[in-house]
Amino acid sequence: MNQPNPEKARPPQWATRFFRWFCNDHLSEAVLGDLEELYARRRLALGKRKADLLFVMNVLLFLQPFAIKKRSSSTPVNQLAMFENYFKIAWRTMSRQRLYAGIKIGGLAIAIATCILITLFVRREFSYDQHYQKGDLVFRVYRESNLHGETERGIYFPAPFAKALQDDYPEIELAGHYNPSAANAGAGGNPVRRGDEIENSHEEGFVYVDQGLADIFELSFVHGNPQKALLEPNTIVITQRMASKYFAKEDPVGKRLILNNDETQPYTVSGVVQNPPVTAHFQFNFLISLAGKEFWKGEKTAWMSSNYLDYIRVRPGTDVAALEKKMDVLIGKYFVPSAAASGNDRSLMAWVKSLHFKLQPVRDIHLNTMGVGDNLPHGDIRYAGLFGAIAFFILTIACINFINLSTARSAHRAKEVGLRKVVGSPRSQLINQFLIESLVFSFFSFALGLVLARVALPSFNTLLASPLAFPWEAWWFIPLLFVGALLIGFIAGIYPSFYLSSFKPVEVLKGHTTRGARSSIRSLLVVFQFSISIVLIIATLVIQQQMHFILTKKLGFDKDQVLILQDTHTLGEQVVTFKNELVQLPNVKHATISGFLPLEGAARNGNPFWADGQKEPEAGVGAQIWSVDHDYLPTLGIGLVAGRNFHIEMASDSQAVIINQAMANALNLKDAVGQVIVNPWNKKWNVIGVMEDFHFETLKKHIEPLCVVIGRSSNVMMVKVGTKDLQNVIESISGLWKTFSPHQAIRYTFLDQRYAAMYEEVHRTQQIFTGFAALAILLACLGLFALSAFLAEQRSKEVSIRLVLGATTASIFQLLTRNFMTLLFIALVIATPLAWYMMQRWLEDYAYKISISWSTFVVAGVVSVVIALCTVSYHTIQAALANPADRLRAE
Repeated sequence: MNQPNPEKARPPQWATRFFRWFCNDHLSEAVLGDLEELYARRRLALGKRKADLLFVMNVLLFLQPFAIKKRSSSTPVNQLAMFENYFKIAWRTMSRQRLYAGIKIGGLAIAIATCILITLFVRREFSYDQHYQKGDLVFRVYRESNLHGETERGIYFPAPFAKALQDDYPEIELAGHYNPSAANAGAGGNPVRRGDEIENSHEEGFVYVDQGLADIFELSFVHGNPQKALLEPNTIVITQRMASKYFAKEDPVGKRLILNNDETQPYTVSGVVQNPPVTAHFQFNFLISLAGKEFWKGEKTAWMSSNYLDYIRVRPGTDVAALEKKMDVLIGKYFVPSAAASGNDRSLMAWVKSLHFKLQPVRDIHLNTMGVGDNLPHGDIRYAGLFGAIAFFILTIACINFINLSTARSAHRAKEVGLRKVVGSPRSQLINQFLIESLVFSFFSFALGLVLARVALPSFNTLLASPLAFPWEAWWFIPLLFVGALLIGFIAGIYPSFYLSSFKPVEVLKGHTTRGARSSIRSLLVVFQFSISIVLIIATLVIQQQMHFILTKKLGFDKDQVLILQDTHTLGEQVVTFKNELVQLPNVKHATISGFLPLEGAARNGNPFWADGQKEPEAGVGAQIWSVDHDYLPTLGIGLVAGRNFHIEMASDSQAVIINQAMANALNLKDAVGQVIVNPWNKKWNVIGVMEDFHFETLKKHIEPLCVVIGRSSNVMMVKVGTKDLQNVIESISGLWKTFSPHQAIRYTFLDQRYAAMYEEVHRTQQIFTGFAALAILLACLGLFALSAFLAEQRSKEVSIRLVLGATTASIFQLLTRNFMTLLFIALVIATPLAWYMMQRWLEDYAYKISISWSTFVVAGVVSVVIALCTVSYHTIQAALANPADRLRAE
């Protein structure tokens, strides 16, 4: 029968640890050794269970006053002196190891600066619409409909909808609405001037609102009566910045403003409100009263025309989910009768019956678009989360550098640890010492990181197009930085502290401690670092390729050398004369009057259509209908696949329409030219032509049905020029404009620039990923640089012997870099599928997109290898070229 090996017989470890914890250091080792020998004999004689029990009893019986550690023996003065000594050792360590200290502090500082900036951004994104006192009771109304299995959401409602909400539901305390598009005739704004001046200035941020909306949004009035400011017709409320600009130190209330040169309808300033916070989704400069305003006859009572965004404030304790269900009653009460009264039995009835009303909390609007297309600048909760994750990973990379360098340099601290233990220093003191060293590094890094973040903040603001600022005035900011420094110092130092303090004095003093050079944990951490870096490199390459695809894709129209003149509606009836004289200028090829541009955010007008006599689909084909003039297609270079363009001499073209291929296909028109299409109000158009499909929204959307008709939309004029000498052409156009509008400065942009601006978010994302990838690579390379220096130093004797025996420089280089290249290859294998999955998800937002090529991953791999080789080559080549005699003589 095999007897248990006494050397392998170990008592319960928890009891051993408990004994070491309470027993005096001068008794611990001797008594514990006797107890372990006694345990081994008992286990042979009595068995494991009884031996364990007796060992635990011996430990508990030894728990007596003479044996317990005196933990309060040191005075506060001694404690202070001990900590002062720890700080001195930390400072000496930093002074003697400047390369490693610089990499530790520099890497952490860069990561901390990145985290601070990203935290400011994420904090701002989540702070939108948090300033309302009753914000938890405020909701935006939206609708959902489901036809043919597709869910469609919208936020535009008829004019009488807000009043019906407040009248029909006692749970709703306030209801209000606004109309943004009708107030901004001039491509995003209006010319405006004081009533006693003649020079116009262009301003943006005009909104038609009612008094209910002003109450819901808790506008803070500086001048005027908050309860009545928007109750009178032709009144306007302005912000403080506009009051300062137009009325200086005067009280603006009662003064007049002229919009769009229309002196027949001046607006009286009825109030001044504080500028809306930058973290409010509802931004404005001018609030025009909706009182008595009717945009067309019958508009105030029409339930089939949706142009308003509606908000409500519910009473405290309201069950919002129950209210949503009750709101659907409005469909049968108002919408269905109005749809039936339209006189078209196929009109909107199917769509109306599929409607459901929903409520979105106002605090969710900025980060959750709901897919409703409200033309507001939105954030993206995915980006906020992604940036937070990137900040975490960059900080993790820096902490990994700290851990790797601390453990890699363990051989240099091993003798110190061994000597301290021999003279009686307990492990707890060593752990405290190493943790304090880590905290010193952390506080230095936080101080430097804060400086770097402050210096980089203006560039970061420009990159994100976001006004971020340090919240110095906030009581929590400095304490948060202090706690952050403590936390990072503890996290980065906890493993090295326990690792370095675990060395056994006997092994250390015999020179057997070499674990720092063969740490598998360090290799795993290096793999983790480079995996993150490679993912960011691949993401940057994919975004760059998609951006290039967007800007070079054939759009179906010619965006080059097209000048967009704004505010042309201020010319009134002279706009046609201005256009006719404009095309007579040298190098002006075409000009067209229309505010409907092939750009996201431009004027839009949607309606359902049917082919005449068609009964299906029941809800019709949703399509854009744009009002243009006869020169629209030639100016933008839009081709026809069938039929003809509008002709100015053909009066019948006022009832004609040109549709795109997508609309012809949706209406199932094989030979569209000569066919008749009809809208819900039984207005009929003859199809005279079919346009080539062109992209009039972003490439995130498929080309939708579109038709153009002859009509007046005079707020914008597009001019096609035929020369690259744009300066002279612009001077000629400006001179002609001055003749027609001497008191209104010309405003223009270029169509290709406006198109590129549609993708500023993509461009910013590319720049952000490029920056983050560069930071991640920089931090990883800093750690790799230090590790290669340590490896070259530790293997210097081996390298020297190899050189003496005839090894070449190339073989030494291969020897010292082989391990790093292996780790990099493992990182590439891990990062490739992860990056592919992430970027596939990102590209899902685009209807038209690139296919991720294998060459992208090859390029990322090559870039990573080149960067890694360049990083480690300095110390590796230095070691290979060193004189072996000098090194061996030192040994």
